[in-house]
Amino acid sequence: MEDDILTIEEVAKYLRVSDRTVYDWAQKGEIPAGKIGTVWRFKKSEVENWVNARLSSEPAKTVDMQIQLKNILSPDRVIFISQTSKHDALVQLADVLATAPQVKNAPELTQEILKREELMSTAIGKGIAIPHVRLSSVTDLVMAVGVCKKPIADYQTIDDEPVTLLLMIAAAYNQHSYYLKTISHFSAKFKDKAIRDALKTAATEQDVYNLLVRS
Repeated sequence: MEDDILTIEEVAKYLRVSDRTVYDWAQKGEIPAGKIGTVWRFKKSEVENWVNARLSSEPAKTVDMQIQLKNILSPDRVIFISQTSKHDALVQLADVLATAPQVKNAPELTQEILKREELMSTAIGKGIAIPHVRLSSVTDLVMAVGVCKKPIADYQTIDDEPVTLLLMIAAAYNQHSYYLKTISHFSAKFKDKAIRDALKTAATEQDVYNLLVRS
């Protein structure tokens, strides 16, 4: 466990669970992880923080995700992305997310989003990517959504499908559990092809927001 970047096997050995369990957690967004190409990788510090949070957390509270969505996403943070490269699309969406009052350091947000993406692709397949960070300069979990008018082909996706939907999430550093639940929630939501298709063909940003709230 000396290396900063860990494999599934190393995380499984550390947590004393099977490789398959760690893989399933990563696929569902239940443990902090990302992909380099098609291979899952984990940051040692994030795994340790995740373990500590799990061991010390109170029983999970029931969360109404629809109400929470209205708390973390506003219509003005839903945009149509005009950029065609991953870098430029991330910068465009980070600039939008930084308008949220919960984000206190816009340059840091953009820098850390790009840094995490260089380390591990946040594309999850089916044309979806969920770039995400936790920062001490963010006061509460917040998100922005981008619908790409032209697919982003250089996103290192696991299924070679260009990215067309971007959900960017920023959270306070002490919100690890809520952060993971939010990522997991949207990862599961967008497995529904009907939802993906409706978002990609929406006529306006307000239509995108309304679809997200209702679905």
